[in-house]
Amino acid sequence: MLPASRPFVAARRYNAAAMRENRMKRLWRRGEPALGGWLTVPSSFSAQIFAHAGFDWACIDMQHGVIDYRDAVPMLQAISATETAPLVRVPWNEHGIIMKALDAGAYGIIVPMVNTPAQAEAAAAACRYAPRGVRSYGPTLARFYGREYFSRADEEIACIVMIETREAIENVDQILAVPGIDAAYVGPADLSISLGLAPASDHEEPAFVQALERLLEACRRHQVVPGYHGGNVATARKRIGEGFLMVEVCSDAEALGRAAAADLKALRAGPPGEERSALA
Repeated sequence: MLPASRPFVAARRYNAAAMRENRMKRLWRRGEPALGGWLTVPSSFSAQIFAHAGFDWACIDMQHGVIDYRDAVPMLQAISATETAPLVRVPWNEHGIIMKALDAGAYGIIVPMVNTPAQAEAAAAACRYAPRGVRSYGPTLARFYGREYFSRADEEIACIVMIETREAIENVDQILAVPGIDAAYVGPADLSISLGLAPASDHEEPAFVQALERLLEACRRHQVVPGYHGGNVATARKRIGEGFLMVEVCSDAEALGRAAAADLKALRAGPPGEERSALA
């Protein structure tokens, strides 16, 4: 039987380790695309599955998913056991929830509906400690990333603003000029609606294409990473080819439904070359 002091020694050693590097930001620095998975199911198990699948980042969606803060904490812990960077899309651009998500171990925050420079400034400030920002100190779970958390957090954590309206595209240069913005992430469905189109992961209409071109040009000028919510492999591949460096590939719920439907369809079809069985 181990002495009672052993677990505490192990804990001290773990906390003494250097803060691990943000895999997503490491890829950005090399000019390589960081591929992500989207989590909408409130389950640490599905989060663990996605993280072990090899995604560079995995985002817990607290805006449109069915995930609340109690769900998000164990999901962050599951992702953090791998090299996948754990991100959180917060419900809104509000300091309280941004700071709580960071304290729970998020390595990046995705802030929805950032339409003005002032909104970008608020998001960036909530992600950084003073003097760069207004983040309050209290990394309850994040401190287990290592003793260097306070000194390295501002560099390793990513502040990602969502560009998803006509107004945001019109203000994109001023938004990306705000210090502390690491990436601009396109929400194509809301951008489509704002441009008078049906919500979709992609469009060929000139207004949509021109909006993306304008974003990419602004990202190059301000050295901000361009990101895109792909929704599927074809769109993700297309955006990578255009120069986007933060690209979502698929979500947990959609991947589960797609795989289940494919297996069921294959079984009901019967063995190759035979008639459809009575399973239908």
